[in-house]
Amino acid sequence: MLHRFIKLICMLLGLAIFQSVVAQEKPKHVVVISIDGFRPEFYMDSSMPTPNLQEMFREGVAAKEVTGIFPTVTYPSHTTLITGTTPKEHGIYYNTLIKEDGSAGGWVYDFREIKSKTLWQAAKEKGLVTASVSWPVSVNAQYIDYNIPEFWSFENPMDRRGATSEKANPKGLFEEVVKNATGTLEINDYNLSSLTMDQNLARIAGYLLRKYRPNLLTIHLPITDGAQHRQGRKGLMVRKAIAGADNAIGVIRDALQKAGIEKETTIIVTGDHGFVDVHTQIAPNVLLAQHGLYEKKGGRPKAFFFSAGGSAFLHLRDENDEETLERIQQLFEELPIEIRSTFDIVNRDQIAIRGGDPRVRLALTAQRGYSFSNDTEGSLMTYKKGGKHGYYPNFHDIATGFVGDGKGMQKGEVIENMYLEDVGKIVASLLQLQLNQDPNFYHSTLKNGN
Repeated sequence: MLHRFIKLICMLLGLAIFQSVVAQEKPKHVVVISIDGFRPEFYMDSSMPTPNLQEMFREGVAAKEVTGIFPTVTYPSHTTLITGTTPKEHGIYYNTLIKEDGSAGGWVYDFREIKSKTLWQAAKEKGLVTASVSWPVSVNAQYIDYNIPEFWSFENPMDRRGATSEKANPKGLFEEVVKNATGTLEINDYNLSSLTMDQNLARIAGYLLRKYRPNLLTIHLPITDGAQHRQGRKGLMVRKAIAGADNAIGVIRDALQKAGIEKETTIIVTGDHGFVDVHTQIAPNVLLAQHGLYEKKGGRPKAFFFSAGGSAFLHLRDENDEETLERIQQLFEELPIEIRSTFDIVNRDQIAIRGGDPRVRLALTAQRGYSFSNDTEGSLMTYKKGGKHGYYPNFHDIATGFVGDGKGMQKGEVIENMYLEDVGKIVASLLQLQLNQDPNFYHSTLKNGN
C-alpha cells in the first residue's frame, strides 16, 4: 500500500524545490473555489458540462489528481486546504465529534477548534483583506473580514438563513448580500436541497468581490457532493450538479471582470475528495458486539469503530490496551475470504502518512463497492447503493482535482500528482504569506520570474 506514496514522495523531493517569484508575477487577489466531491474528470473529460473549468484547464495549470488526507471527508479536507497541513497538525480529524458511545456527535464548525495557522490569519498579519463564503469550520473566524460561514439551525437543519445571519461577520452582512446579491431567500434557496444553493453562494461571493475587493476569498460549493452520494459517480443529477458548479465559477469570473481586478487575480478551483460507487455497507461494530468487545463502561464501549464512510477508525477505551487491539486484529484477519477481501487494514504508520487521527491505532479502508456504517446491531453486511468517500487516499477515484488560472500561474502546465496540503502552500506563495511550515510544493504551478 505504501509503494505509491514512496514514489510520490520521491517525485515531490525532485520537483518541489521552492522557487521565489518576482513581485510583478504575484497577484493582488486570490480566489479559492472548493467544489465538494470535485474530481479531475470534471475538467479533463471534454464531455463534461464544464466550459469554465475546461477553459481554465487549457489556459492555466492543472493536476491529473490531488492526493487527499485520511479520511477523505469534507471538514478535515477543507481545513487542510486553508492551513496547508494534515489533520494530525490542524486537529480536525472527522466531520463530526464522537460521542461517548462511539456514534457521531455534532458537526465541527467552530474556527477555534483549528490548531494550525490558517491562510486567513496569515493574510491579516500582512494587512490584507479577507472574505469567505460557506467554508467549513469558519464560524467565529476572527481573521475573516467578510464572512458568510457554513452554518445552520440546530432545531431545523434545513433552514440555514437565521443561523448564518447570526454568525456572519460583520453583523448585518448576510442581510446585505441577500439584498444586493441574491434577493429574498426562501428556505430551499439556501440549503442542500437544490442546485440554487451553489448559484446563490456564487452570487454572494461575486458581490463581495465587487464591493470589497478582498485579497483572499474562499468559497465552498457543496451541491455536487449530495448528488454523488445519491447516484454515485455518474447520473443525470450528478451532471446537473457539475454544470451548476461550473456556472457558479462563471458567476465569480464575471464578478472579477466587472470589479476590474481580473488581470490581478489568480483563481484556484480545487476540492476535498473524489467519489466511489458503492453497493454494500459493512458494520464492523456488529462483529465487535458479537464478541463482547462493544461492552460499555461509563457509557463508553471498550472498543468501537467510527465510520467515515469509506473507512472506519478503531477507538479503544484504553489507547494502550494491546490485548484488545491484537484480538480485534485477529478477528478481522480470520473473517471468511469473501468478507475479508472487501477491506484493507490500515496500521498506525500508514494512518500517519496522510495525517490521520494520531489517537487511532488501526483503521479499515473499504475496497471499491463497499463502505462502512456505525451500526452495532443487525447484519455485518447490507445492501446500500450510492456514492461514498472517506477512503484511504491511494487510488485515483478518491482523488480530488486542482486547476489554477490567472496572474502568476503557468500556462498549459499539467502535474501528474500533488497533495491536498500543497494547495494552501501555493496560495501562501502567491500572496507571499507566512504559514510557519515547510513551504515546499510543486514549483511548476507558478511562473518563475527570473
